[in-house]
Amino acid sequence: MVEIGGMPILWHIMQIYSAAGVNEFVVCLGYKSYMVKEYFVNYPLHRSDITVSLRDRAVSFHSNECEPWQITLVDTGEDTATGGRLKRVAKYLGNETFCMTYGDGVADIDIAQEIAFHKKQGKLATLAAVHPPGRFGAVEVDKKGTVQKFKEKAEGDDNWINAGFFVLEPKVLDYIEGDTTPWESIPLERLSKEHNLSAYRHMGFWMPMDSLRDKNRLEDLWKSGEAPWKVW
Repeated sequence: MVEIGGMPILWHIMQIYSAAGVNEFVVCLGYKSYMVKEYFVNYPLHRSDITVSLRDRAVSFHSNECEPWQITLVDTGEDTATGGRLKRVAKYLGNETFCMTYGDGVADIDIAQEIAFHKKQGKLATLAAVHPPGRFGAVEVDKKGTVQKFKEKAEGDDNWINAGFFVLEPKVLDYIEGDTTPWESIPLERLSKEHNLSAYRHMGFWMPMDSLRDKNRLEDLWKSGEAPWKVW
């Protein structure tokens, strides 16, 4: 619920998916789950013109500006691991391909393309892979000590890392034992060993919000009108 540009990062993430035509969401709640529930229950109220009849307590909505989202909010426990949360919402996912992501990162990723890539690969799981963003400026220096080139916030090394945007088949839920299973360990490792995990290489913008510094950077990008993840 940490805000970027006055809206929770959860809202930004949902907009990224909605831009690709994904409008049904299941949100795994934990710490202060009531805050998320109250936010979305009251969301239509705050986004619409309304008429209130005080005597009979009736509320009429006008010019509704809400997104066409259907959101299922599920309390999955405060201490449940990432895999365990996914397991707990299994009954809401149906028997079809679904997407999964965390609630702390944004990207200009084309979700529709990732889904198409996943289906073409024919594997049980696909993760979006990105080069880690650089934290510091990089300089190229010649033998005499003269700076030849300066690059602000250069990317990390040539490694690829998990960006947290997944496309999954329902069968992956069988790889999760229970509440204490982190999605990133046993399930992903097993899928990898079985050659059932694909990597969709995302070459564009991606940034997690792991610190106040990250939050401020995202806020600055949003205020500048040049937020790369604003694909809607």
